[in-house]
Amino acid sequence: MEEGRLAKLNSLLAGAKMTAVAAVFLIIKLVLQYGTDIEVPLWCDPAWAAVVITGIPLLYLAVWRTIHNPGISKISSALLIVIGMAACILMTVIGSHDELFAAGEIGLIMSIGALLEDRTTEHARSGLRKLISLTPQTARRIVDGKEEEVPVESIAVGDVIRVLPGETIPVDAVLVEGSTAVDQSVMTGESLPVDKAVGDRVFSGTLNGFGPFDARAVEIGEDSSLQKLIRLVKEADEQKAPIARIADQVANWLVPLALAIAIITWLVTGDAEKGITILVVFCPCALILATPTAIMAGIGQATKHGVIIKSGEALEKMGRIDTIAFDKTGTLTYGKLTVSDVEPFGDNSKEDVLTVCAAVESRSEHPLGKAVTEYAKSQNIDIPEPSNTAVTAGKGLSAVVGGKKVICGNERFVRESGTDVPADATAALEKLRSQGKATIVVAVDGNVAGVIGLSDVMRDETPAAVRRLEDMGVRTVLLTGDHKAAADYFAEKAGVTEVHSELMPEEKVRNVSELMEGGSCVCMVGDGVNDAPALKTAYIGVAMGGMGSDIAIEAADAAIVGDDISRVPYLKRLANATVFTIKASIAISLVLNALAITFSIMGVLNPTTGALWHNVGSCLVILLAASLYDRKLD
Repeated sequence: MEEGRLAKLNSLLAGAKMTAVAAVFLIIKLVLQYGTDIEVPLWCDPAWAAVVITGIPLLYLAVWRTIHNPGISKISSALLIVIGMAACILMTVIGSHDELFAAGEIGLIMSIGALLEDRTTEHARSGLRKLISLTPQTARRIVDGKEEEVPVESIAVGDVIRVLPGETIPVDAVLVEGSTAVDQSVMTGESLPVDKAVGDRVFSGTLNGFGPFDARAVEIGEDSSLQKLIRLVKEADEQKAPIARIADQVANWLVPLALAIAIITWLVTGDAEKGITILVVFCPCALILATPTAIMAGIGQATKHGVIIKSGEALEKMGRIDTIAFDKTGTLTYGKLTVSDVEPFGDNSKEDVLTVCAAVESRSEHPLGKAVTEYAKSQNIDIPEPSNTAVTAGKGLSAVVGGKKVICGNERFVRESGTDVPADATAALEKLRSQGKATIVVAVDGNVAGVIGLSDVMRDETPAAVRRLEDMGVRTVLLTGDHKAAADYFAEKAGVTEVHSELMPEEKVRNVSELMEGGSCVCMVGDGVNDAPALKTAYIGVAMGGMGSDIAIEAADAAIVGDDISRVPYLKRLANATVFTIKASIAISLVLNALAITFSIMGVLNPTTGALWHNVGSCLVILLAASLYDRKLD
């Protein structure tokens, strides 16, 4: 019961409101000390409030770790901070030097850091809740030819379900009637909708984008694709162990060493002042400030350049990265389908082919048709009104445009309509398919007028970003759900030499895991829900935040706000600089501590000059870390 009360008190004092109260009391201390001539007795010094508010949670944490942690890890950074605060208080009480403000300042810095870490954890949990919200709650089950709406949980393997256009598919199933085009980007990241006909499989959580269909359930509940995706995110989250803080690692040997030196010096010399001086100069202000100040400056600079970094740990990790795995759609590309090629035949011009195709497709709800129509409008082409429009789901459309019969669809549909596809059109189709592009054949009055190719578009800055990463010695890998032809084509254009294509989310996770098992520190860069498990599994995950899904952003450790892929090499350089600064700052603080302890033993420093020494060290570390904020890294 007593432990529960202590935990509640600790939680209250460590909260944002009480941390703000502690900051107010420290400001009052500064105003009284430097802004007025008022002499405040020690017993009512406002800095005491900050020391108590921030010190009790640190003392609680230090004691808890001492009791529960194994071995040398009992000596933690919390214990380091508590000893430093205690040394400051001791010097103030014996009257040698007023270090009460320094004690409160140390506690305040640590309280703010703890609040930021708690906020990051809550963000990760909200991302998982959003992923779970994709699960459909109801389904249309067909029984004896009649449709009934039932909870998804009541669907059994073998049940026939009906899915209408625009609805999310509730379970993994195989089509038994109808045809459609399914947006599978949530599962595979594919930029193009995938046509589905009888016998084809559809996945839960994906979106039916075109026609209604009936399908027989084959995977339900925890075995469905969406639930597997959710489970992967949970497992990856649980397996990600937090990085050990550098201050904790140093504390493992620094605390007992310094304490031992202080006690031995006191016993050997018989001079208590020398022992206390050692404790004062050992006060770990510089060591405490080294990591959080550099992290704060690094995160501040990243924010100015359109990169949101969720924690200091993410920056530390990015500095160790030697391999970056990219998703394709929405990451290396814009993630939006558009017309990339128009190949006219006979006497037709590109504008002629676009005009008649856009007229027919203006009556289509298929994503390919919409892309053609939007492209024609962007080219300022006047789109005539079609008549007698007929749609054949999964194949194409036909209509009368300007008194001519126009057919738009796949090659098979055009041939079935009685139109011969000549050799030059077949060659054009093969070329476009080899580049991973979707194709539409346009026939007018029984003759092929042209072929239109549609593709996702690579970001302008992608090739340069990949080159810059490789110049830094970083290996680049492409992990995508796209077909091999599309993946290879885009990888060649981007300059990425290692390609893994046609991957489901669990296969992306497996590829990332295999890279890490091979000794690589892997950064995963992606934008879709399907990338979330891989983002979590990787040593660090970076999400494209401008158009990327909220779930990908929440699963990642950092997000690129403007979808500028060139920010990835920038982030790597920033992380390298931050890690170097942290290590340099810690090295400086350790050297200064070693010199200060030596000078204290020799009697060169007394408690007053020792306090001045450690404050100078803290200022040096702050100046070095703060230089990161305006450092040129682009």
